[in-house]
Amino acid sequence: MYTVLVIDDSPSMRRIIKDMINDLDDFEVVAQAIDAYDAREKIKQYEPDLVTIDINMPKMNGVVFLRNLMRLHPMPAVVISGEGVRGNDIFDDGAVGFISKPENGESMISFSKRIKENLLNLTFLLKRYTLKKPKPLKIVVSQKAKEVDRKVHPDEIIPLRAAPFGGKKVIAIGSSTGGVESLLKVFKGLTNDLPPILITQHIPYGFSKSFADRLNDNSDLKVCEATSGLILEPGHAYLAPGNMHLTIEKTGRGELKTKLLDTLKVSHHKPSVDVLFRSVNNTVGGSAMAVMMTGMGDDGSIAMKELFDNGAYTIAQNEATCVVFGMPAKAIAKGAVKDIVALEEISKYIIDFAKNKRKR
Repeated sequence: MYTVLVIDDSPSMRRIIKDMINDLDDFEVVAQAIDAYDAREKIKQYEPDLVTIDINMPKMNGVVFLRNLMRLHPMPAVVISGEGVRGNDIFDDGAVGFISKPENGESMISFSKRIKENLLNLTFLLKRYTLKKPKPLKIVVSQKAKEVDRKVHPDEIIPLRAAPFGGKKVIAIGSSTGGVESLLKVFKGLTNDLPPILITQHIPYGFSKSFADRLNDNSDLKVCEATSGLILEPGHAYLAPGNMHLTIEKTGRGELKTKLLDTLKVSHHKPSVDVLFRSVNNTVGGSAMAVMMTGMGDDGSIAMKELFDNGAYTIAQNEATCVVFGMPAKAIAKGAVKDIVALEEISKYIIDFAKNKRKR
C-alpha cells in the first residue's frame, strides 16, 4: 500500500482527490495539507510515499515548494493543477507526473480515470522509492527558493570536440515526459545484436535502477543502470542514473567506456541529453545514431544539431505519438533531424541503422 499526502488549498478539491485515490487498491491518502507550510509538517509526521501538489496555493506556490522538496527531501511528487502552462517548471524541478484539474464540462468519472492511469503508471517507481526512502529532513521554504536556476549550456560541462572521423557505432536516446512507457515500447521491439545503446531519460534520483531493470525484463537486450568504467558491448544498453550525467570516452585500447559526471544540471537537467549527445559526438562522431523522444523543454537539441552537422544519423519521435512534443519539436526546429518517426517505428529504424540501411 502506497501512502499519499494531498496538498491543495481547496477543501472540496482535497476531498475529491482523496476519494479518487482511496478508490485505488494500492493507494491510501493518509493526510491532507492546505499549503506548503502545512505540507512540511505533514510530510515529517506521516512520511508519505507520494505527494500531490497544487500549483496555485496561498503563502507559497506549488512550484517553489516542489523545488524545495526535491532539493532537501526528494520523493515522488505529482502535480494536480489547473495551470498546465507551468508544466515545464514542474517536470524540470522533479515532478514525476502532471494531472490537469477537470476542465469545464469534464465529468468526475473522466477525471478519476486520469488520476488512476497516472498513479498506476508510477507504481514501479514507488516500489523502488519505498525500499530506499530517505530519512525525514527539515524542509526549508524560504523565499530565496523562488529564484530560478540559470540555464547551464553544455559548453560549461563538456566542450565540443567533435570527432573528425567516425568510430564504432553507438546509439544514443534522449527522452523525458512520457519517456518511461515509450522507451518500454521501443525496447520490446529491439533485437540483441545491436550496437551499444546509451539512454538519458529525465528521471528522479532513486528510480533509475528499477527502470533499468524493467527495461531489461522487457527486452532481448541486457539493460543496466550505468556506472563509470563499463566497457560498451553490443547487445547492451546503459541508462543514465537519476542524478548523474552519462558520457562515454575511449580507453587506451580504443574501446569505449562509460563515464559519469556529477556536475551542474545542463539545460535544467541532470542527467542531460545534451551532455550525452555531445559526448557521443566527441567520441564516435558521424558513426552515431541519435534518437529524440517525447519530452518537455529543449534538452538535447543543441548537441543533436552538432551530431547532425557531423554526419550522424538522427531521428525524432513524431508529434502524434508523443506525450509531450517538446524536445523533438525543438530538435526539428533546429534542423537537427533526418527522419521524423512514429513511436511504433523507432525500434525498426534502430535495427535498420545497425544493418546500414539508415544513414545521413
